[in-house]
Amino acid sequence: MVCIPCIVIPVLLWVYKRFLEPFLYPFISPIMNMFWTKKAVQETGTTDHKATDTSNGTCKPESNGVATANGATIAADKKTD
Repeated sequence: MVCIPCIVIPVLLWVYKRFLEPFLYPFISPIMNMFWTKKAVQETGTTDHKATDTSNGTCKPESNGVATANGATIAADKKTD
């Protein structure tokens, strides 16, 4: 059995997005822009090779094979044309 809030909350969100937001957004957006200002994202021109190899603080393995369950890698078949 599904709980009542699991049905009511999505329906209320749909009603808000569908019917209320088009009328309320012009009044709310100037107020929200005062609190959450848009700041330009600036990327640096130089990229560090170490920085591109990390993802969420972990390093990506540098192998071109497929990893097995015990951690060993199997070399991928490459075409030698």
